[in-house]
Amino acid sequence: MIRTLIVDDDFRVAGVHAGFVEEVAGFAVVGTAHTAAEARARVRELSPDLVLLDVYLPDESGLAVLPELQTDTIVLSAATDSASVAAAIRAGALNYLIKPFTTRQLAERLTSYARFRGLLAEDRPMAQDDVDRAYRVLHDQDRTTAPKGQSTATSRLVSEQLRRAGRPLSAAEVAGELGMARATAQRYLTALAESGTVQMRLRYGATGRPEHEYRWSGA
Repeated sequence: MIRTLIVDDDFRVAGVHAGFVEEVAGFAVVGTAHTAAEARARVRELSPDLVLLDVYLPDESGLAVLPELQTDTIVLSAATDSASVAAAIRAGALNYLIKPFTTRQLAERLTSYARFRGLLAEDRPMAQDDVDRAYRVLHDQDRTTAPKGQSTATSRLVSEQLRRAGRPLSAAEVAGELGMARATAQRYLTALAESGTVQMRLRYGATGRPEHEYRWSGA
C-alpha cells in the first residue's frame, strides 16, 4: 500500500480528499495535517510514501514546506499563478492538480504515480529508455479540469463564486453574479456536483416548486 498523508488547511477538504484517495486501489490514508508545522511533524512521525500538499496553509506556504519533506509530493491547490506552479516544480512536486478537480482526475494521477513508483522500485541500473518511460508514465493519464465540451476557465469561475459565497447558491444566483445564462450556470454546476466538487440539495421556498442549490465542498 502507498501510505498517503493529506495536508490541507480545511479539515473538511482534507476529509473529502481522503475519501477520494481511499477509493484508489493500492493507496491508504495514514493521516492528515492542516498547517505547515503539523505537516512537518506528521511526516517525521508517519514517514508517508506520498504527500498531497496544499499551497495555502495558515502559518506558512506549502511551497516553503515542500523542499523539506523529502517525500514524494503532489500539490493539490487553488493557486493558479505561474510563480506557484514553477516554484512547486522546482521544489520537486511530481504533479500539480488545480482545484476544483474530479475524483477521476485525482485517481488518474495517483494511478500514474503508482506505476511510476513501481518502475523505480527495483534497485538496478537504468537505461535512458527506462528513465524516459518513467517520466512518461508519471503524466500519461493527466486530464484537463473541465468535462468535455466545457471551458476550464468558466468551470473555475463558477467554483470560485460558490467558494467565496460561503453559502448555498442556486443556478439563477450564480448566473446573476457571473453575468451568464442560467442554463449555462446550471450545466457547469451539474458537472461539478457529479464530480463531487460541490454538494447539491433541494431548496424549498414558501410557494412554488423547490429548486436545486449548490454548496462548495472544497474538493
